[in-house]
Amino acid sequence: MANQETSLSRTAYARLQAELTDLETRGRVDIARIIERARELGDLSENADYHAAKDDQGRMEARIRQLQAILDKAVVLEDDAGGSAGGAVTTGSVVELRYEGDDDAERYLIGSIEERRDDVSVISPNSPLGQALLGKSRGDTVAYEAPSGTLRVEIVTVGA
Repeated sequence: MANQETSLSRTAYARLQAELTDLETRGRVDIARIIERARELGDLSENADYHAAKDDQGRMEARIRQLQAILDKAVVLEDDAGGSAGGAVTTGSVVELRYEGDDDAERYLIGSIEERRDDVSVISPNSPLGQALLGKSRGDTVAYEAPSGTLRVEIVTVGA
């Protein structure tokens, strides 16, 4: 992921930028205060509060590095980049897929996990399914290699 571009909507880019700013400012100050309070409790070798705070600090710093890497390599999609009804599947498209042998269709967003939404799962455009879908249109059936073998899916709808 470190050398790979990440396509993000303007909304997701702004949300990640705000999260990064918050973690780099308020987050670091808050965790420093918590660590200082825990130090005041005494012996650090048996101080669970101190160790928990240091673990939290490590997770926060890892998230900061992750956000910096994502934002450094981000490509912000134009508002209309998600395709239109009946158009070709692109990064940012929301597709409805029906797996072969299944009656129900499922909705997916083609994009970064950072674009996740409550109402739709995410498929990476770099995954085997994502690669098979890119450039295809409503009504097309694509096949891709999954760990369990070749799977086929029909594209029911393509939208933004």
